[in-house]
Amino acid sequence: MSEKVKKEIIEWIKVFALAIVFAFVITQFIKPTLVRGDSMYSTLEEGDYLIINRMSYKLKEPKYGDIIVFESDLEQDDGTSKDLVKRVVGVGGDTVKIENSKVYVNGQELNEPYIHNEITEGNIDTVVPEGKVFVLGDNREISLDSRYESVGFIDDSDILGKVVVRLYPFNKIGKLE
Repeated sequence: MSEKVKKEIIEWIKVFALAIVFAFVITQFIKPTLVRGDSMYSTLEEGDYLIINRMSYKLKEPKYGDIIVFESDLEQDDGTSKDLVKRVVGVGGDTVKIENSKVYVNGQELNEPYIHNEITEGNIDTVVPEGKVFVLGDNREISLDSRYESVGFIDDSDILGKVVVRLYPFNKIGKLE
């Protein structure tokens, strides 16, 4: 084998190794997620392709209004745990009250222009434990969220990341607040 061929092979190995390292680093910081269901309608819709920042809550706590992806105890058809996308309404120490379709956090009624149909069913008066968050879907009529025992409070350690960008559909590409 000639010296030129050896150098070419070494260069290809370097490029391949660098690509693997780069891919590993990216997957540690971001994760793609596909929206399934309509619990976040009209903010997010079935089939929206999202990028979540996996490092968001390594340095800071979730805050009111953040759209997060978290691992739940619910199972998918294949037996794996189901990841859910919801909006943070309360954090550790907050008092969350739902009464007459209104949501109150620490006694203040939330201004929620993003919710679908302005309906929030349930009568809840609870304090969010430290290290947990209380989440609601934007489409409250059909959302399975912290109002229900099967989801309940979300442990900070179960949060996979904060939704930062919608990549698809192309006409809605952009940062999500």
